[in-house]
Amino acid sequence: MSGERVYIFKRFERFWHWTQAALIIAMLVTGFEIHGSLQMLGFKQAVGLHTVAAWALITLWVFAIFWHFTTGEWRQYVPTLKNVDGMFRYYVFGIFTGAPHPFRATQLTKHNPLQRLAYLLVKLIINPLVWASGLALLYYPAWRDIAAAPGLGDIALLHTIGAFMMLIFLIAHVYLATTGHTPLAHIKAMITGWE
Repeated sequence: MSGERVYIFKRFERFWHWTQAALIIAMLVTGFEIHGSLQMLGFKQAVGLHTVAAWALITLWVFAIFWHFTTGEWRQYVPTLKNVDGMFRYYVFGIFTGAPHPFRATQLTKHNPLQRLAYLLVKLIINPLVWASGLALLYYPAWRDIAAAPGLGDIALLHTIGAFMMLIFLIAHVYLATTGHTPLAHIKAMITGWE
């Protein structure tokens, strides 16, 4: 691997990434409080903070979707199976044996094939599940009397499943962020923009 630095992540990408991470973590923590697993803020304050963070995240996602489509950066997330087997072998075996990383980020290809598949899962399954169930919970009193409406418990279960899927993604994301040529290389790139 050459020592050449490449500017990969633009300012908005870094802002979007870290703001999204902070809001998701805030929602996970307040969600655990709402479910009674944590006791830090109290139920009412946790619900209020959870709702504010949810609206802030939805607003951020709307701006991010607009930015991705107007800049063409949406292409970074188009899945590919090219070298997916090499990436899989690297993460399962190669990372532990000192094998060279089979992917080099560039401005045109920021994400390796497994990242692209993971982000597709987040964007097409996890995010919509969290959005739809969260909004259904928030506005439940407005539509609960509809004959075919699912019960509050069913919606809450779907929201919790989506939240745990997001938590699993977050844990894997943080772990894999430490697998660069140094443990903080990828994190530094997401702070400075330079890989």
